[in-house]
Amino acid sequence: MVVDLHVHISALSPANGGMSQHLLSSIPFRFIKWRLGLRGQDERTEARLRQVLFDTLDDTPELDAAVILAFDAPHEMHGHFDTGNTHLYTKNRYVIELCSQHPKALFGASIHPYRRDAVAELERCVAAGAVLVKWLPITQGMDPSHEKCRPFYEAMAGLKIPLLAHTGGEKSLPNVAEHLAAPRLLELPLKCGVTVIAAHCGTRSTFTETDYVDEFVRMCYEHERFFGDTAALNLPTRSHAYRRIIQDDRVRSRLVHGSDWPIPVIPPAAVMGMASAAETWFERNWLRRDVKIKQALGLDDDYWRRGASLLRQRPAG
Repeated sequence: MVVDLHVHISALSPANGGMSQHLLSSIPFRFIKWRLGLRGQDERTEARLRQVLFDTLDDTPELDAAVILAFDAPHEMHGHFDTGNTHLYTKNRYVIELCSQHPKALFGASIHPYRRDAVAELERCVAAGAVLVKWLPITQGMDPSHEKCRPFYEAMAGLKIPLLAHTGGEKSLPNVAEHLAAPRLLELPLKCGVTVIAAHCGTRSTFTETDYVDEFVRMCYEHERFFGDTAALNLPTRSHAYRRIIQDDRVRSRLVHGSDWPIPVIPPAAVMGMASAAETWFERNWLRRDVKIKQALGLDDDYWRRGASLLRQRPAG
């Protein structure tokens, strides 16, 4: 199967999660709403966004499936919900229900490891068909290297479910702790037996941020179960990494496909050439545009199919 491991959905109703007023009024969110043809910020907008996602999946025959990601709220070290830092919250049960409505949608759980019920929630999500767990440490506030996470990692390893963890910068959402962007913080789950996918390969999201691509490359050499997804690498601040990660055979063998939909997809002319970049601009479907760019870059069949091999598989029957 060809699977996009990194597709987002937002909830706007309190029953399904929600978004802060700060995020709703932000320029990136307003742009994405405009681009997707969405109006308002209520349950009807939430339903329309869900339909846009389904239509986009239907219009992307190059993909057999996509992992739709929940997004847990930040939690404090003692396990309490961190209301003040919660700007995006998409509940697991909402994504479970959504994925039941489309044959190409796979459930990507999000569970904060500081939650008092973290392991129990992991078990519930796995029973509901979760194929991976997604974290964004610099926004959700978990330190992947903290010993408090060990019981959660041990449970993940036992259930054979991978961790997709954001690495590098992030400016679409407010940051809690920017130092949590470093790929090296993911060594503890690797030591616990968890397969780890470093989202964005450690790239920066703005030119002023720390770039962790060298650290990502080093970890590809040091850890057998360490991979990186190509989500959002078609942004100008991240696309510089393509040459480094594609030309290195060892690193290339660790790449998996991800788009970061609905984040914008801008063809990187400096990497793929002006003619190819111009051609992909005519593709209005951002999932397909992302695929076409990576096809033009020469990513091979192993790349396109590797992600599916890392996902947790449902037992037969």
